[in-house]
Amino acid sequence: MKTFVPKKDDIDKKWWLINADGKILGRLATEVATLLRGKNKPTFAAFVDTGDFVIVINAEKIAVTGRKLAQKEYYAHSGYPGGLRTDVLKDLLANKPEEVIKRAVWGMIPKNKLGRAVYKKLKVYRGTTHPHEAQNPQEYRF
Repeated sequence: MKTFVPKKDDIDKKWWLINADGKILGRLATEVATLLRGKNKPTFAAFVDTGDFVIVINAEKIAVTGRKLAQKEYYAHSGYPGGLRTDVLKDLLANKPEEVIKRAVWGMIPKNKLGRAVYKKLKVYRGTTHPHEAQNPQEYRF
Protein backbone atom coordinates (compact mmCIF):
# COMPACT_ATOMS: atom_id res chain seq x y z
CA MET A 1 0.00 0.00 0.00
CA LYS A 2 1.39 3.41 -0.98
CA THR A 3 1.33 6.50 1.20
CA PHE A 4 -1.00 9.21 -0.07
CA VAL A 5 0.61 12.62 -0.56
CA PRO A 6 -1.83 15.38 -1.55
CA LYS A 7 -0.93 17.30 -4.70
CA LYS A 8 -2.14 20.77 -5.66
CA ASP A 9 -4.84 19.23 -7.86
CA ASP A 10 -6.16 17.10 -4.98
CA ILE A 11 -6.64 20.06 -2.62
CA ASP A 12 -10.10 21.64 -2.68
CA LYS A 13 -10.06 24.97 -0.83
CA LYS A 14 -13.39 26.25 0.47
CA TRP A 15 -14.39 29.49 2.14
CA TRP A 16 -16.07 29.23 5.55
CA LEU A 17 -17.97 31.98 7.39
CA ILE A 18 -18.04 31.83 11.18
CA ASN A 19 -20.18 34.12 13.31
CA ALA A 20 -18.31 34.74 16.59
CA ASP A 21 -21.36 36.18 18.38
CA GLY A 22 -21.47 34.56 21.82
CA LYS A 23 -18.75 32.00 21.07
CA ILE A 24 -16.07 31.34 23.68
CA LEU A 25 -12.69 32.61 22.49
CA GLY A 26 -10.60 29.46 22.95
CA ARG A 27 -13.19 27.10 21.50
CA LEU A 28 -13.65 29.39 18.50
CA ALA A 29 -9.89 29.58 17.96
CA THR A 30 -9.47 25.79 17.98
CA GLU A 31 -12.18 25.33 15.34
CA VAL A 32 -10.69 28.09 13.18
CA ALA A 33 -7.17 26.64 13.48
CA THR A 34 -8.47 23.19 12.52
CA LEU A 35 -10.17 24.57 9.41
CA LEU A 36 -7.13 26.65 8.44
CA ARG A 37 -4.76 23.68 8.64
CA GLY A 38 -7.20 21.25 7.00
CA LYS A 39 -7.17 18.75 9.85
CA ASN A 40 -10.88 18.11 9.30
CA LYS A 41 -10.23 16.67 5.81
CA PRO A 42 -9.28 13.09 4.95
CA THR A 43 -6.50 14.45 2.69
CA PHE A 44 -4.67 16.15 5.58
CA ALA A 45 -0.90 16.06 5.56
CA ALA A 46 1.14 17.95 8.13
CA PHE A 47 3.64 19.21 5.54
CA VAL A 48 1.14 20.48 2.93
CA ASP A 49 -1.36 23.34 3.14
CA THR A 50 -4.66 21.49 2.69
CA GLY A 51 -6.73 23.95 4.72
CA ASP A 52 -9.55 26.29 3.83
CA PHE A 53 -10.08 30.04 4.04
CA VAL A 54 -11.94 31.24 7.16
CA ILE A 55 -13.88 34.48 7.60
CA VAL A 56 -14.79 35.41 11.18
CA ILE A 57 -17.43 38.12 11.67
CA ASN A 58 -18.71 39.85 14.84
CA ALA A 59 -15.28 39.67 16.48
CA GLU A 60 -16.30 42.19 19.12
CA LYS A 61 -19.06 39.89 20.44
CA ILE A 62 -16.91 36.96 21.60
CA ALA A 63 -17.29 35.61 25.11
CA VAL A 64 -14.63 34.70 27.65
CA THR A 65 -15.03 32.68 30.80
CA GLY A 66 -13.99 33.55 34.33
CA ARG A 67 -12.28 36.86 35.07
CA LYS A 68 -10.23 36.91 31.88
CA LEU A 69 -11.61 40.28 30.78
CA ALA A 70 -9.81 41.97 33.65
CA GLN A 71 -6.87 39.60 34.18
CA LYS A 72 -5.69 38.32 30.78
CA GLU A 73 -2.79 40.39 29.47
CA TYR A 74 -1.16 40.51 26.05
CA TYR A 75 2.54 41.40 25.90
CA ALA A 76 4.62 43.09 23.23
CA HIS A 77 8.24 44.17 23.54
CA SER A 78 9.93 46.74 21.30
CA GLY A 79 13.40 45.33 21.89
CA TYR A 80 14.57 48.42 23.77
CA PRO A 81 15.12 48.60 27.54
CA GLY A 82 11.82 49.35 29.22
CA GLY A 83 9.97 48.59 25.99
CA LEU A 84 7.49 46.08 27.40
CA ARG A 85 3.89 47.01 26.56
CA THR A 86 0.96 45.18 28.16
CA ASP A 87 -2.64 45.30 27.06
CA VAL A 88 -5.56 43.94 29.06
CA LEU A 89 -8.14 41.85 27.17
CA LYS A 90 -10.94 44.30 28.02
CA ASP A 91 -9.08 47.22 26.40
CA LEU A 92 -7.99 45.18 23.39
CA LEU A 93 -11.58 44.03 22.79
CA ALA A 94 -12.75 47.64 22.88
CA ASN A 95 -10.08 48.94 20.49
CA LYS A 96 -9.02 46.02 18.25
CA PRO A 97 -11.30 42.97 18.67
CA GLU A 98 -9.91 41.41 15.48
CA GLU A 99 -6.48 41.19 17.10
CA VAL A 100 -7.81 39.08 19.99
CA ILE A 101 -9.04 36.33 17.67
CA LYS A 102 -5.96 36.53 15.45
CA ARG A 103 -3.62 36.12 18.43
CA ALA A 104 -5.60 33.18 19.79
CA VAL A 105 -5.48 31.38 16.43
CA TRP A 106 -1.79 32.20 15.89
CA GLY A 107 -1.02 30.41 19.14
CA MET A 108 -2.57 27.22 17.74
CA ILE A 109 -0.77 26.91 14.41
CA PRO A 110 2.89 26.00 13.73
CA LYS A 111 5.49 28.77 13.90
CA ASN A 112 7.17 28.06 10.57
CA LYS A 113 6.83 28.87 6.87
CA LEU A 114 3.76 26.69 6.45
CA GLY A 115 2.16 28.19 9.56
CA ARG A 116 2.59 31.71 8.20
CA ALA A 117 1.00 30.66 4.90
CA VAL A 118 -1.92 29.08 6.76
CA TYR A 119 -2.36 32.18 8.94
CA LYS A 120 -2.77 34.41 5.88
CA LYS A 121 -6.00 32.58 5.04
CA LEU A 122 -7.68 33.94 8.19
CA LYS A 123 -9.89 37.01 7.72
CA VAL A 124 -11.40 38.61 10.85
CA TYR A 125 -13.90 41.49 10.83
CA ARG A 126 -15.51 43.59 13.52
CA GLY A 127 -19.11 43.74 12.23
CA THR A 128 -21.29 41.54 10.07
CA THR A 129 -20.07 42.89 6.73
CA HIS A 130 -17.04 41.55 4.89
CA PRO A 131 -15.60 42.03 1.38
CA HIS A 132 -15.58 38.32 0.48
CA GLU A 133 -19.13 37.82 -0.82
CA ALA A 134 -17.80 36.90 -4.28
CA GLN A 135 -16.20 33.74 -2.85
CA ASN A 136 -19.63 32.45 -1.66
CA PRO A 137 -18.54 31.42 1.86
CA GLN A 138 -20.54 28.66 3.52
CA GLU A 139 -21.67 29.17 7.09
CA TYR A 140 -19.80 26.92 9.49
CA ARG A 141 -21.55 25.85 12.69
CA PHE A 142 -20.07 24.01 15.64
